[in-house]
Amino acid sequence: MFKNTPNPPHTPSTMFVVAPGIDVQSLLAHACESLASASVTASNFAVFLEGSHRHMMLGIQQNIMLGELAVNQALDQIDPQYS
Repeated sequence: MFKNTPNPPHTPSTMFVVAPGIDVQSLLAHACESLASASVTASNFAVFLEGSHRHMMLGIQQNIMLGELAVNQALDQIDPQYS
């Protein structure tokens, strides 16, 4: 289907912006801490769930943990003192 009008230009919000110029190591360290916090939160929340909802939350927690492991590996490659 053809649209008569083009999409308006998308201007991203600057309400929540990571300050430019922050080094990669600091960004990865913060991401690792955020993922660790999200993992614990999901794991603690799963305690209150049952059946398939519990399994789904634990799956989400496992995906968060895998992201955390990847960020930790990247940190280790940038600066081995983090390991």
